[in-house]
Amino acid sequence: MNLKWFRVPKDIVFGENALEYLSTLKGKRATLVTGGSSMKRLGFLDEAQKQLEKAGMEVSIVDDVEPNPSIETVIRGGKEMAEFGPDWIIAIGGGSALDAAKIMWVYYEYPDTKFEDLVQMKFPILRTKAKFVAIPSTSGTASEITAFSVITDTKNHIKYPLVSYEMTPDIALLDVNLPTKMPPHITANTGMDVMAHAVEAYVSSNATSYTDPFAFEAIRLVFEQLPVAYEDGQNIKAREDMHNASALAGMAFTNSSLGLVHSLAHKVGGEFGITHGLANAILMPYIVDYNRKGTDKISKLEDLLRIDNLTEALQTLNKKVGIPLTLQGVTEVDITEEKFLAVLDRMSKNAFEDPCTLTNPRQSSAEDVGKIYECAFYGKSALKI
Repeated sequence: MNLKWFRVPKDIVFGENALEYLSTLKGKRATLVTGGSSMKRLGFLDEAQKQLEKAGMEVSIVDDVEPNPSIETVIRGGKEMAEFGPDWIIAIGGGSALDAAKIMWVYYEYPDTKFEDLVQMKFPILRTKAKFVAIPSTSGTASEITAFSVITDTKNHIKYPLVSYEMTPDIALLDVNLPTKMPPHITANTGMDVMAHAVEAYVSSNATSYTDPFAFEAIRLVFEQLPVAYEDGQNIKAREDMHNASALAGMAFTNSSLGLVHSLAHKVGGEFGITHGLANAILMPYIVDYNRKGTDKISKLEDLLRIDNLTEALQTLNKKVGIPLTLQGVTEVDITEEKFLAVLDRMSKNAFEDPCTLTNPRQSSAEDVGKIYECAFYGKSALKI
């Protein structure tokens, strides 16, 4: 049977002060998973703990999840959960915290799990011990909606996108107060991550009539509201629209998958440590042009948006929110030409073999991927590839 499906969290709770919903959960113990200190510093971690304690639960905290969560971190978190025995796992923070918590959940319920099996999409049945709530602090990864998690093998410099509907959260909790604290550059990077999710979902070879409307609405909202949220982080309307756009894009791509933008971003991120959303933003216009030979949905999207050229519109948006147009223009990490060329062949091979490549609308090759990387590094057009 060649069946398709559309799966999202059972409950999506959204709006101001949505954290209060935690007080309605039923259980004895809950573990909060978070990243660095921002959720603690801004008071959101304490508020989440207070609401869980209102529900009568004992609470533990697993913290210090790094920006690119490692295999070691998720195994550590699983062990800490096993010592505490939570009925609920509550991930709060950016996409890294949410992604890490999902795999900690696996190791909590199945301590002997082999990471290599997860890479091969061999996931056990979850919810034997706990259910999962995801609370995003950024409007970007949509990990609160999706069956995806990205974990980094720090020894081999490879980011692995892990996929299983078992990891789809039971509850996505979208409190618009959390993203209002994002600084402009994070607003930009995460916002363009939303755009990449939505554009790739729309042109995916696995897109359906169920996913297209969510993807299109997310694209429309990002074009309209990301510059506003970037300029005025306290604009609640813009923040709410971007938070909703992230979730909508997540509903689309978790059911249609992604494409070469994410394949290439995963691997350049693994090699150089470049922020995922930033890598997506830079790569996306080049891959849109590359994909024009493989799908008519880019021109269809241009018609629906009433724009002449999606590639140019994306690069204009990048400029509005302070994102460089090339990989060599990145300043957060040092990507010199010498370093870039030294890893290009390996990075291209790994990106071509990334699972997201499977649903790219145009058939590609490791050679083509290398050419796209070069276009994105030097700022050359990818239309001739």
